[in-house]
Amino acid sequence: MTLALTGIHHLTAITADAPGNVKFYTDVLGLRLVKKTVNQDDTSAYHLFYADGKATPGTDITFFDWPAPRERRGTHSIARTGLRVAGGAALTFWRERLTKAGVTVGEIRELDGRAVLDFEDPEGQRLRLVDDGGAGEANPWNASTVPAENQIRGLGPIVISVPDLKRTEPVLTTLMNMRQARTYEEAGATVHVFEMGEGGPAAELHVAVEPHLQPAGQGAGGVHHVAFRTPSVEALHEWTERVKSYRVPSSGEVERYYFRSLYFREPNGVLFEIATDGPGFAVDEPMESLGEALSLPPFLEPKRAQIEANLKPLG
Repeated sequence: MTLALTGIHHLTAITADAPGNVKFYTDVLGLRLVKKTVNQDDTSAYHLFYADGKATPGTDITFFDWPAPRERRGTHSIARTGLRVAGGAALTFWRERLTKAGVTVGEIRELDGRAVLDFEDPEGQRLRLVDDGGAGEANPWNASTVPAENQIRGLGPIVISVPDLKRTEPVLTTLMNMRQARTYEEAGATVHVFEMGEGGPAAELHVAVEPHLQPAGQGAGGVHHVAFRTPSVEALHEWTERVKSYRVPSSGEVERYYFRSLYFREPNGVLFEIATDGPGFAVDEPMESLGEALSLPPFLEPKRAQIEANLKPLG
């Protein structure tokens, strides 16, 4: 059987305002803060994870809390993050809700055969609500500020921007075993759709070819990396060997405690991660109280007092 990714695992972005980030993603977007931890490579920074009611792989958008200036938008970057909802009525609900909250929001329109609604968070993070038709699993959060039928169901599609498809496409299709499905036009760019697993918006990467743009400069309101799903550590071992066999530089396997990961850059510089579905966020705290206290992986637990002293309050 061909080694295959099954969809989007998570997406990690950058905030320079952790308290404001928590307020927006929980109060306005109604997501559940499922893990409050630190960046394992920079413990002075929070790493905040928002997801559905059960912290399901494929539903979490995460943030590094770094005191960075705003992102300079451009190519060689992850340009927009899709968030799935079910049905046109949900999009109407969201346009009204986001407008009332003073959010920068567009009009409901059709794109690539689906109804979508583009908006930005207070730091300019580019987001897109996508009608997924209610397909697949949904795990609403009972304590959300948003009614269950309108809640965000998960991630996808994710849009990246590259100046030239020729270098990126072989990595996606030959190395990562994605399928090139179709193209569409948006804002003067041709966007190429690549599918994983069973396909559908939860398992698509959209590649916009934008040679006219300057290279992006990473910062607050931008995205750090996108992660793709693999079901097990055994499958990740296979991916590690596969990436090595194609002579693509990588991080080697990294134990993140909640999942195990492999990082590498595609030729246009976008950072990819392949992450395991398990063990998940309930490995170190009860499902019913996820995200309420600061969680640290075992190797950082001896430094808890020092780490907590360097973190600013979130509320």
